[in-house]
Amino acid sequence: MSQTEQPDRQPKQDDSNRPADDAHARASAQLASPSYRLAALDQDFLLSDSMRGVRFLLEYAKAEMILRDWSIRSTIVVFGSARIREDAPGRQAYWYTQAREFGRICSQKGGALDGHAGVPRDNVIATGGGPGAMEAANRGAQDAGAPSIGFNIVLPHEQVPNPYSTPELTFRFHYFSMRKMHLAMRAKALVVFPGGFGTLDELFEVLTLAQTGKAPRVPVVLFDKAYWTRIVNFEALAEEGMIEPADLDIFCFADSAQEAWDHLVARGVLAAREPKIT
Repeated sequence: MSQTEQPDRQPKQDDSNRPADDAHARASAQLASPSYRLAALDQDFLLSDSMRGVRFLLEYAKAEMILRDWSIRSTIVVFGSARIREDAPGRQAYWYTQAREFGRICSQKGGALDGHAGVPRDNVIATGGGPGAMEAANRGAQDAGAPSIGFNIVLPHEQVPNPYSTPELTFRFHYFSMRKMHLAMRAKALVVFPGGFGTLDELFEVLTLAQTGKAPRVPVVLFDKAYWTRIVNFEALAEEGMIEPADLDIFCFADSAQEAWDHLVARGVLAAREPKIT
């Protein structure tokens, strides 16, 4: 053999992984089975009927953890129609402007700007996260340079979050009940702008919780007395014995953002919120 010629050399086989490769090949059916997936990573399992309770817990825990991280101790919840527009005819433009103004006043004067390490934030604006009156209130908080919360909901025709809630405090829920719970559990007051079925649902749930003593009474302000007394005859409910006359004191009316804020202050919204067991 000449010096320029080299003997044929076959690449050496690396057998170090062969037993593992063979084992994987033999167990391919087991490895591919849905039952072998890690439970925490198995979406089919997590979205099954039997895991509904776990999904409830996850929707509670995720928002709760983030709100605690932001030191948010109490909120002022603003309800109202998603259909209200800033440039709409009639009263809608006024409702939008006043919801925005209320969000600003509340954020500047209520304590939302005060939170830092070891100091809680109080009276942070919280809404359903959508457009309309909700957008306006979040926008007012942004005008003040304060954080605000958007508790959004998955709907058949997807509701996109408004662009004014603080991104890190914008949540998405599947379950209406868990969304309502988060709206209510830190609420120090509620301001309810004109709305339809969804607003009425949220309003009457809060009124019922207060009436039955299932939740502490908090100030409830209905914005635009003319609208609300035309839509709901509260006095007739008392006259017919369906509610007690004293139940009419659970809420009051306001026709401007400043008046709404003054009602909340008069009813103790600036008092320190006592921690409670829930």
